[in-house]
Amino acid sequence: MEDVAAAVGVSGATVSRALNRSGPVSEKIRKRIEQTVEKLGYVPNGAARALASDRTRSIGIIIPTLENSNFAITAEGVQRYLNDTSYRVVLATSDYDPEREWAQIQSLVSHGIDGIILVGAQRDRMVEEFLAARRIPFVVTWTLARRSIPSVGFDNAEAARRLATHLLDLGHRQIGVIAGLTHNNDRAAARLEGIRHALRERGLAVPRAMLIERPYRIAEGQLALRALLEAPQAPTAIVCGNDQLAFGALIECARRRIAVPRQLSVVGFDDLEFASQIVPALTTVRVPADEIGRRAAEYLLATLTGRSGPQTIEVAVDVVVRESSGPPRP
Repeated sequence: MEDVAAAVGVSGATVSRALNRSGPVSEKIRKRIEQTVEKLGYVPNGAARALASDRTRSIGIIIPTLENSNFAITAEGVQRYLNDTSYRVVLATSDYDPEREWAQIQSLVSHGIDGIILVGAQRDRMVEEFLAARRIPFVVTWTLARRSIPSVGFDNAEAARRLATHLLDLGHRQIGVIAGLTHNNDRAAARLEGIRHALRERGLAVPRAMLIERPYRIAEGQLALRALLEAPQAPTAIVCGNDQLAFGALIECARRRIAVPRQLSVVGFDDLEFASQIVPALTTVRVPADEIGRRAAEYLLATLTGRSGPQTIEVAVDVVVRESSGPPRP
């Protein structure tokens, strides 16, 4: 850092403020410092910086899986927001396993993480107490926490209720459900409850034979649809817990020459990029995954710098009606 300061003709403190963005530095001097840093190949010593500031300037994010591109987009939203700060992102996955998530949290904390972003609000209170005792702020995403836990997300049950209501308004009464695994997944459980709520409002229910839970994978959606078509009373519409399951259902329909939506309507949840490109285009719930990541990072940075803000941040989700849903045939 002294070499950079000497080359630019400023003090080491100025170089430190410019690199850490921790104080006033003119844009002209900042650019000269950055050019000199690049020219000299200077890399700040993270360990020394952490010792001096008692912070590693790292934000951890633990997502269930990278198989669902929306979680990756959320992580990218965090990274994009932090690009203009001195903070970096450390990413881990839990595979929807609370014990694995707990191990990842402990690992991140042991490496001096400054804040943590989690997915979902269903976990042992011990985790909250563990982070609070170490004064490590955290925020949960993809849901709205019912207790006084910071959260950035949306009401999964209400979104799923609106999606099922769309099918009911089209005239469907025999509705099957391919849900995600609800065990250890409060979002999947809430979506299933939202579907049931919509049916109860019309005096209907989901028969046991018309409800299947499967992991969020395309192949599982195919297998689930095969099972639903063998139910005593075949459904006229299928609500899927996410788009991956819906893609599988649509692929199976194509293999069986089932016309969608003339013979069977299929809807999903997430609005992954492929949802608008598959034939027929998928009716689904659009979730702003990038915004969730950005606003979660924004909340953590505000907390770390002593700024206050709302603990519950709700993002807007919409039912996007496309070609895969239509009225049931006579």
